[in-house]
Amino acid sequence: MSPPERPSADPEVRHVYTDGSCLGNPGPGGWAFVVDGGPWACGHEPRTTNQRMEITAAAQAVEALDGPLRVVSDSTYVVKCFNDEWWKGWHRRNWLNSAKKPVANRDLWEPFIEAVQARGDVEFAWVKGHSGQRLNTAADVLAVHAAATGQGLSGGRFADSVLELASDDTAGGESGDSAEPLRSRDRGTKPDREVAGHVVAVLGHRPPEIGGYAENPTARKVLRQISDVLAAKREMHPDLVVATGLGQGAETMGAEAALAAGVPFVAVLAFEGMDERWPRPSRHRFAELRASSDAQFVLGGGPPPDGEAFGKAMRRRDTWLARNCDEAVLVRRTDDRTLASVHRQLETALDGDVWVIEPD
Repeated sequence: MSPPERPSADPEVRHVYTDGSCLGNPGPGGWAFVVDGGPWACGHEPRTTNQRMEITAAAQAVEALDGPLRVVSDSTYVVKCFNDEWWKGWHRRNWLNSAKKPVANRDLWEPFIEAVQARGDVEFAWVKGHSGQRLNTAADVLAVHAAATGQGLSGGRFADSVLELASDDTAGGESGDSAEPLRSRDRGTKPDREVAGHVVAVLGHRPPEIGGYAENPTARKVLRQISDVLAAKREMHPDLVVATGLGQGAETMGAEAALAAGVPFVAVLAFEGMDERWPRPSRHRFAELRASSDAQFVLGGGPPPDGEAFGKAMRRRDTWLARNCDEAVLVRRTDDRTLASVHRQLETALDGDVWVIEPD
């Protein structure tokens, strides 16, 4: 496999960054590709898988872009198909994998591989996902947006302003909408919503950023602030529901504040077994809160095998929250960049209805 993001020797080769996203697996999905200063697009499928969206993103880029092309993806599934020549084995075995089972997603792979081979000017490179690479992040944001809103968008000239609810003129004027191509859905027409009521997500920092794992003044103050926010919102919305991932820190506090206020809450777990490595007291509290929830949504199977898979799982969870919630409470130090992308995603999906609590 080529080293991550190794520059092509040919200066005429155009670099395109691709990514796929899926809310649940299967579930609503999105794909995106981005060329810096050039074409960009994202699209959606109502029910799909993350792997299918990764393939679709790369295939759409190859279909849309002429000339020598370098497809940069954080999907080893896509990159290894070509760089490790998996496709040759599939052809040799008549579309059976090494375990002699039918190759998954053949309906996407077959035309994609044919297109790449016919062109002869497409190469592939892997980039680590969620590593701060600007264009990989941009493709991620667009794919998540498409999955969460069911909107397909495109433009002729990508700039960072596209990710900031820019107008069509800024984004290239080709999205087909009259203004604000990344504006989130009209809440009244939000598709396939899974929670009734006025839903507020609570998420944010883990214990190291809010005073530590033991009880402490910072954590107590944050819990009190979350409780105050929920009490105020319940006055405005009698049908208030809290959504939390039940992670350690702010998410656990969201559930505790909901219980104290008599507000129903739903547990949205990125995967089963997310607490298996936690300290025993934390696991015990997690089990208590999970049992107290009014509904549970488990978006993945067992614990992810590596950091890349963990990042994908958490992204699916955050996409679910953005898609099913009306507002969010985010516990975040504004000088801490670790939650910046989550903050931006929520601001985009929720039309700015994000209440930020900054720990002292």
